[in-house]
Amino acid sequence: MKICMAGACGRMGRRIMEMALQTTDIAIGGAADAPENAGMVIQVGAEFGKPLSIIVGGRIAEEAAKADVLIDFTMAQVCLANVRAAVEQGKAAVIGTTGLNEAQTAELRELSKKAAIVYAPNMSVGVNLLFKLTHEVAKILGLDYNVEIVEVHHNQKKDSPSGTAVRLAERAAEGLGLDYNTQTAHGRQGLVGARPTAEIGMHALRGGDIVGEHTVSFIGQGERIELTHKAHNRDNFARGALVAARFAHTAAPGLYDMQDVLGLK
Repeated sequence: MKICMAGACGRMGRRIMEMALQTTDIAIGGAADAPENAGMVIQVGAEFGKPLSIIVGGRIAEEAAKADVLIDFTMAQVCLANVRAAVEQGKAAVIGTTGLNEAQTAELRELSKKAAIVYAPNMSVGVNLLFKLTHEVAKILGLDYNVEIVEVHHNQKKDSPSGTAVRLAERAAEGLGLDYNTQTAHGRQGLVGARPTAEIGMHALRGGDIVGEHTVSFIGQGERIELTHKAHNRDNFARGALVAARFAHTAAPGLYDMQDVLGLK
């Protein structure tokens, strides 16, 4: 199986290509990034004894044509164009890009009628287990326990809250019978009054080089339950993206997430 890496010059793109070279069944067919990075040469594979020079392309359609599955870790404003170019050629896609709005997600659903698309805010196996546990615990404890979510990331992260934190809140909301869009408090300031029972708190911290930490707290009277995931490096995200690519390569057209990929549904 050959992958096309969209966002090849980014930290995640480089790491996914490095991890792909560690496998025996995945090759790098194409690599693309912003037009201004076209022609850049990326060196990968040295740490695994498979040094490879990859020339970054500026035209996603040409790069996707060289592969079986597109893996996109770019930005919301360019992600859909990349996926569209891949799907038009009958290629599957794996999307780790976060920050897509409702209209963009709706377009993904339309595109998934033609090809398999895995769309997940976090590819980590551990984080996807956390998604499931958050839903289950929220459903069991109910509104007697206040749900507060804290996410911590490096100081270069562009979006806030993280896509992972949003998905955690959505899963908690599903378990509690709440609506994420209208019943989530993103930080608190001023005389906000007593905390509503039907509310999920969301808080984002930024600093240093923290890869990513997420904690979901269920706070009741006299006790607190916390579910925490801490990423030590980006390798777990990269491995998950490759697992998703294997799944998408053989899956029927449809819109999937990592819960589907990992059999957690």
